[in-house]
Amino acid sequence: MKHGHLSTKDLADFIRERATIEEAYSRSMTKLAKSASNYTQLGTFAPVWDVFKTSTEKLASCHLDLVRRLQELIKEVHKYGDEQIKAYKKTKEDVSGTLEAVQNIQSITQALQKSKENYNAKCVEQERLKKEGATQREVDKAAVKSKKATDTYKLYVEKYAAFKSDFEQKMTETAQKFQDIEETHLLRMKEIIESLSNTIKEIHLQIGEVHEEFINNMTNTTVESLIQKFAESKGTGKERPGPIEFEECNTSTAVEGIKPRKRKPFGLSGIMKKEKDTESNIPDVDDEGYSIKPEATQDILFTITNHFYSSSDSDSEDDEPRRFHVEIKPVQANNSSQYTMPSLDELKVSIGNITLSPAISVSYFVLCIFNGNSDLLAWDPLFSSSLESSSSASLASSSSSARPTTPLSVSTIVPPPRPASRPKLSTGKLSGINEIPRPFSPPLTSNSSPPPAAPLARAESISSISSSASLSAANTPTVGVSRGPSPVSLGNQDTLPVAVALTESVNAYFKGADPTKCIVKITGDMTVSFPSGIIKVFTSNPSPAVLCFRVKNTSKLEQILPNAQLVYSDQSQSDSSTRDFWMNMQAITVYLKKLSEQNPSASYYNVDVLKYQVSSNGIQSTPLNLATYWKCNASTTDVRVDYKYNPESMNVPSMLSNVQVVVPVDGGVTNMQSLPPAKWNADQMKAYWKISSISEKSENGGSGSLRAKFELSEGPSKPATLAVQFISEGSTLSGVDVELVGTGYRLSLLKKRFATGRYMADC
Repeated sequence: MKHGHLSTKDLADFIRERATIEEAYSRSMTKLAKSASNYTQLGTFAPVWDVFKTSTEKLASCHLDLVRRLQELIKEVHKYGDEQIKAYKKTKEDVSGTLEAVQNIQSITQALQKSKENYNAKCVEQERLKKEGATQREVDKAAVKSKKATDTYKLYVEKYAAFKSDFEQKMTETAQKFQDIEETHLLRMKEIIESLSNTIKEIHLQIGEVHEEFINNMTNTTVESLIQKFAESKGTGKERPGPIEFEECNTSTAVEGIKPRKRKPFGLSGIMKKEKDTESNIPDVDDEGYSIKPEATQDILFTITNHFYSSSDSDSEDDEPRRFHVEIKPVQANNSSQYTMPSLDELKVSIGNITLSPAISVSYFVLCIFNGNSDLLAWDPLFSSSLESSSSASLASSSSSARPTTPLSVSTIVPPPRPASRPKLSTGKLSGINEIPRPFSPPLTSNSSPPPAAPLARAESISSISSSASLSAANTPTVGVSRGPSPVSLGNQDTLPVAVALTESVNAYFKGADPTKCIVKITGDMTVSFPSGIIKVFTSNPSPAVLCFRVKNTSKLEQILPNAQLVYSDQSQSDSSTRDFWMNMQAITVYLKKLSEQNPSASYYNVDVLKYQVSSNGIQSTPLNLATYWKCNASTTDVRVDYKYNPESMNVPSMLSNVQVVVPVDGGVTNMQSLPPAKWNADQMKAYWKISSISEKSENGGSGSLRAKFELSEGPSKPATLAVQFISEGSTLSGVDVELVGTGYRLSLLKKRFATGRYMADC
């Protein structure tokens, strides 16, 4: 039995060592996945790294899942080891009578042997005296001793027979008990090993599926698709330049001045050239890549081909393009060897005399300014998209490369007007956030026809909750007030209504009742909804008003990630509580037209514009605190889930509705008793609790317990991870708010909500 317990400990150590190896491998795979993001994102091969990154992350997740299962298996082995010790102590007490029987038969055997030897000796002595003719007294005396030895010998023979029977019975029972113990031990050890092998097999199947998915992804990632994607993202247009015929000069309009002829803009219609520096020596270059020459003026000549639409209807034209001469003088040196780079304001003043009429349509500026990796207008993110095709390599290394760019597959791109203020924004990726898609489709006005069953934020969990338990938006009230005319019949002079939805997802993991082990991550996104009628307004107006919006109360946000293809931002604003953004109206028009082509009957179209991450402080940031307790026996399992409403986690305390708790229980559940009543799904082996709402007005301030007792046929059960879902309308956890800036648009509806993402608890 001692050796059996040692074997149990050795098996636990072996599984623990395997878990350590798997955990190290998972960390290495995670590190490898992150490294895929650091490889070059330029060129046609760049999208393939996303396939590698996703596949490697899934492999790391598979091995991490194996670590978790092995750790649970180690707990089972330790539990069995404790049961062994108890069983061995009880067995030692039970077999104490057998030990006494062994001692008895050992002592009676020795006594029997001695009495037999004494009996034989007395009989031989009596016979000898008779043969030698000893006196009758001596013979009689020897006969008495012989008879006494005979009686003693017979007595021990009888005792031996009794002790032998008791010994055989107890030894048989004890040996059978020992054999049962060893058989049970070996069967239990085999079950543990079988569980280990099945766990590894399941993970290997998952790994095989990941590899199969990787193979399929690479098969679907054809050479043609990579080149197509690269061409669409880097292309400057799809229309070829139209033919131009020679036209005679009209001398009748020469006195009034030569007017530019009307031309349809196409592709690259603006050309800027830098004339060769008059100095023969190569200019010095500073750290930013800007040339600095002491005591010299750098004359830069921009030749801008005039492809502007004329305000006159005259057909007169000028074959020669107009030229603007711009002279930019560097800031004077502070000393003979150190010079400072001109500031942005000074550079803007230098080109401040060049103005473009709002009625003029500019096709596409390609600016090649200075020799080096930097350019003048690269300081302004409004021009980032047009600069990308000519200096993408320099932008990647420049300090302004973090600004969002919007490559579009259209023939002309017009930079949007610059708002009064532009916030500072970091456009780095939200590390470690696995976003769950949450389609949001709010109606814009009260008289606009909403689509059937438009889904709102969808709360998901790792547990496979049945469709009947999923959250639906059909019964969700609309928060906000709609006003104004129907968006379908708007005119160009009306203020255009748009709706905004702020949706946040809270992900949490609770471990037992220890608040320090709670892991929390909160993410959010902003969706703008446009009425279908707005598309006609945008397409009929070559220069629609720029939609600008301000995100307020951003102090709790760790990072904001705008949609780089549709939304612009700036890094000059220092206010940490607000962030300003404005949209690329050409890009949003193209995007809305595509949505309209895909679903022409829709009354509005949704556009994802922002994602963000909210700073969290462990269990204090969770709207609903959880603690779980399991008691697993061979025939029954008791589960208790304690919950507590936490208004401190919310900007404005709001009600949690449609609360659902899902608890998986294995072991062959035959009966369930629960308080409050729960439903048992035998196919999924899960218990479901549903609570309509939880708030401060609920009983006990929103605190309570869920209890259940399960009767088992194949116990004991294994403590499992439970999942929780809820949703809250009308507010957010971060307190973020949105307002429109400027004219031309009005906010017809602002909808806020937060819901659970992966909300789990372990014992």
